[in-house]
Amino acid sequence: MEGDNDSVVTEFILVGIAGGPHVKFTLFGFLFAIYLLTLVGNTLLILLTRVDLRLHTPMYFFLSNLSFLDICYITINVPQLMVHCLSKRPSISLGRCLAQMYISRFLGITECLLLAVMAYDRWVAICKPLRYTLVMNNRVCLQLAAMSWSGSFLLCLSDFLPKQPRFCGPNAINHFACELQAMLKLACSDTRSNQIVMVSTSVLVLLVPFSFILVAYVHIIAAVLRIHSTQGRTKAFSTCASHITVVALFYGAAIFVYLRPQSKSSPDQDKYISLFYGAVTPVLNPLIYSLRNKDVKEALKKLAGMKMNC
Repeated sequence: MEGDNDSVVTEFILVGIAGGPHVKFTLFGFLFAIYLLTLVGNTLLILLTRVDLRLHTPMYFFLSNLSFLDICYITINVPQLMVHCLSKRPSISLGRCLAQMYISRFLGITECLLLAVMAYDRWVAICKPLRYTLVMNNRVCLQLAAMSWSGSFLLCLSDFLPKQPRFCGPNAINHFACELQAMLKLACSDTRSNQIVMVSTSVLVLLVPFSFILVAYVHIIAAVLRIHSTQGRTKAFSTCASHITVVALFYGAAIFVYLRPQSKSSPDQDKYISLFYGAVTPVLNPLIYSLRNKDVKEALKKLAGMKMNC
């Protein structure tokens, strides 16, 4: 089989969408709405952090990075899935499939690191308030953001360390997108080294940042409980509530998919969880930060008032 060039797979069929035309049209409408809301919500959040001086703080700088990342992440996967909803034969070339997989991993790892950086920002703000402006100056913020993006790129290079899997048999991927675990199941070559690297990378980029976030919030909660006034405690908790919600949604779904034992893994369950954190989470992030944040709501009202006056 491996020596037969005619059997080498050059394209994959994505069979994650089950059901008749009405199901596919419904999913297309849902994805279109999600994609549009994600673009509008995250672009608006980036715009607000640029034009409103009250949002020129480290927290909103990292939030604008997260919004830009979410726009990129959903653009890599959702438009392709929308096309497949309207296609009788949802195929994708091997090259495009690998590109989608690697770019998605890069953006996913970057989000893990950015959320950890945002937790560090909240720790400094609440536990070291008198030194906050000194510690989290513009240069440090730029360095932390650059480290998140470049660190993700370097970690993604580890995917190239083992021999690239060979695909020469079945080419139907039971997933909505080109996802690493689903693709490795179709390989006709030995993928043990690929599995080891994938699990090692997942542990490194999920458990280590998540553990750091947990430790940071243990210290944050302890510091908040030492605040005597109820108003002070409420204000401190409110600055962290949005970040905690986003962390719970993103890390909960990612850890469930990538760190669960493969013997207990269900392909159908995994693909729907992946769809949630790949398509739904990006649209929830700006909603979570805007609905729970007084500064963002006031900046939005100010921007709307400027548009009305014009």
